[in-house]
Amino acid sequence: MGEEKTEYSGSKIFFLYPSASVQNLIITELAKNEYEVYIAKDHGRLTYVLSKYSDSVIFINIDDKMPAEEWEKWIDDAVQTAPTIRIGIFTANNDDALREKFTKNNQIKCGFLVLKYDLSKTTEVIMEMMNVMNVKGRRKFLRITPDRDTIASINIPLGGEFLNGVIKDISVVGFSCVFNNNPVLKKSTLLKDIQIKLQSMLLNVEAVVFGSRDHEDEKIYVMLFTHRIDMETRSSKIRSYIQKNLQLRMDAEIN
Repeated sequence: MGEEKTEYSGSKIFFLYPSASVQNLIITELAKNEYEVYIAKDHGRLTYVLSKYSDSVIFINIDDKMPAEEWEKWIDDAVQTAPTIRIGIFTANNDDALREKFTKNNQIKCGFLVLKYDLSKTTEVIMEMMNVMNVKGRRKFLRITPDRDTIASINIPLGGEFLNGVIKDISVVGFSCVFNNNPVLKKSTLLKDIQIKLQSMLLNVEAVVFGSRDHEDEKIYVMLFTHRIDMETRSSKIRSYIQKNLQLRMDAEIN
């Protein structure tokens, strides 16, 4: 049985063989708006993943890899594997017969989208469609839990000493972490000059202690970034880190 969407997890969005323009505009815009979006480059292996994430949305570039007839068969096979997936079509071919061929399939719930030079309107259509379909669920922000072999550390100067620890998860609004020397930090404490290392990326931020919880033998602190953190750090660097690592994990699943 496929993995169903929970109210907080939302659904995954896959773009199969997207063009460079689709990647640069539509996918980037979806990521900026905190949708969990992936690029897929193997239609055969993707079928297995769709069976696992059965509530997914998939947009297919039918101009690549196979003729239309074979794409029809692939879509039928994918729907048999995961009947609840929602499919949209991308093409540069504005042919009525081609449109009719695909839209007669009831699974094409996300439209037959003809790519034009200006993709801004198409982006707006997709954004509105994803909103109406409640693809995010109740989740507002994407977050990621760094892998054990991924460097995700934190260093905070406090009271003449340094608090060192590891990041448990991170989003564009905040993070949770565990410290090596088990400090006691009160709720609403403002922490300045925080240094976060995410793989090769070094960020200097400030945050407020939102709270803490005990988990097994660890005390996990939850921190929220202040409004003084620059938008380049929050919107570009952190989101880029999250998107890159989510994609790498999905690539591993697909392959």
